[in-house]
Amino acid sequence: MAAVRPVQPTSGDPETVLRRRVRMGGEVSAIRLRFLGCGDAFGSGGRMHTCFHVSAPKGQFLIDCGASALIAMRRFGVEPNAIDAILVTHLHGDHFGGIPFVILDAQFVSKRTRPLLIAGPLGMKRAVTGAMEMMFPGSSRVQQRFAIDIVELVPERSQAFKAGVVIAYEVEHPAGEVRLALRTECDGKVITYSGDTGWTPSLVPAAREADLFIAEAYFFNKRLKDHLDFETLQMHLGELSPRRWIVTHMSADMLEHLPALGCDYAEDGKVVML
Repeated sequence: MAAVRPVQPTSGDPETVLRRRVRMGGEVSAIRLRFLGCGDAFGSGGRMHTCFHVSAPKGQFLIDCGASALIAMRRFGVEPNAIDAILVTHLHGDHFGGIPFVILDAQFVSKRTRPLLIAGPLGMKRAVTGAMEMMFPGSSRVQQRFAIDIVELVPERSQAFKAGVVIAYEVEHPAGEVRLALRTECDGKVITYSGDTGWTPSLVPAAREADLFIAEAYFFNKRLKDHLDFETLQMHLGELSPRRWIVTHMSADMLEHLPALGCDYAEDGKVVML
């Protein structure tokens, strides 16, 4: 198997690149991912909380929905009513805290009528209800105009949703009973997100030969048991063998090293075509 090499950031706006490929008669990808937010819990670098928007031939979905997700959706022109599913890695506010805002917007502003799937770790149902009641008392008891289906993912068991299939893998992070990495497959393309985690062998099947592996790199070389650092991630890339990888969820320490990384990294608004 060929060695994995860092992918340099693509020059030019991805939308322009895609149009150029169409004019040249090249193969056009069907999957589009935009980083609506890629920051840590503390907003390091002024980045919004974790939220990735994926457009696929059969539907649209979010991977994580941090507290600032609805603001980011408005900023980058994502229509909330077009989203079919929200997939959640773990129950920390910077990864799921935007869900109450999305639900309230759907009820009172966007006037949603189509169903919404919310899928995440064990405890997801209780967490959504609790977050809604804490932030907007009584809101969890309002009868919505649309159906909400909350599914608790079972690690290593596939779960179908409108745009494709997701498989969850348990990882290491102090966030409730179960914390997940998510491997999604849509139209033959695989996107894996590590979630927040220290190095754990379960990342190998989760990320193996993914078309895009989005990996936390919280610190550059400071080792923690519940967060990945960049040097540890690099050490294990040969086992993971992703076709492309992008680092995200970076602390101020990691952001200082960006100019010298030599690999692709997330930024709010960044678009990736697969």
